[in-house]
Amino acid sequence: MNLWLAPSGLHIARGEVRDAPALARLHAGGFYRGWPTTDFEAYLADPATTPAYVAVDAKRTVFGFAMLRLAEDESELLTIAVDPKKRGKGLGRALLSAAFADLAMSPARTMFLEVDETNASAIALYRRFGFAEIGRRKGYYPKPDGSAATALVMRAPIG
Repeated sequence: MNLWLAPSGLHIARGEVRDAPALARLHAGGFYRGWPTTDFEAYLADPATTPAYVAVDAKRTVFGFAMLRLAEDESELLTIAVDPKKRGKGLGRALLSAAFADLAMSPARTMFLEVDETNASAIALYRRFGFAEIGRRKGYYPKPDGSAATALVMRAPIG
């Protein structure tokens, strides 16, 4: 089992099915349309193709997570979320660092993601990891007011 250190006395561990309710709660708090617990359970049931990384304390209280999908030599960051009380403290960076370190030992050579073009803090984080914009998806993210935001499609090398 891999463990990575994280800020605020936390550590990063591999996500497990038992973490699904906490991940769904964090996701719903960070996104307009949160995913249901059952979706997280299904994703976490197959860590070979959908690894997740959770930022937890000694009691395994989840304060953040990153979930990926692997296919051949590519990976995709499906979603990442951090508890609002822990944002801005380096937890997102620690989650991505753990994911990249783990993926360096896998066949994956590239990571892709989509991010709302108005999410400046996420875009800045991704750029620190070498992500560059490779496309745009207009109307990708639904908003509460009925409009839709454009997603930036980004890619970064692994390793």
